[in-house]
Amino acid sequence: MSGTDKNLSHAQNTVLAGTFPCAWCGLTVSAATADGTRRNHCPSCLHSQHVLDHVEGGPSTCQGRMSPISVAVLRTGDWMVIHRCVRCDELTSNPICADDNQLILMRMAVRPLAQPPFPLEAFGDL
Repeated sequence: MSGTDKNLSHAQNTVLAGTFPCAWCGLTVSAATADGTRRNHCPSCLHSQHVLDHVEGGPSTCQGRMSPISVAVLRTGDWMVIHRCVRCDELTSNPICADDNQLILMRMAVRPLAQPPFPLEAFGDL
């Protein structure tokens, strides 16, 4: 066993084995989607766990819960879930999966329009 293998946390080993428990709702999640792609977040609540350090590369020592805070749409039209770690504030982006909760995705997508940082009445004066 290499030094890297010894450093893998229980959560990382579980993901590599094929399932992982959701850090928020407790659902047992398959790490593979129906089309064979890898998933790192819960399809029900979209939460994840901070197991990879995207800044430094490699395993993360943080292990905090990653909360879904937004969605982004790439130039290709692919949607990404934006997560923020509740412990260290690192931001990550991960592709959405076909079976992700569509209601939560749409709530995050329309939130900026539903709650703008300025009064909508300002548009009446334009």
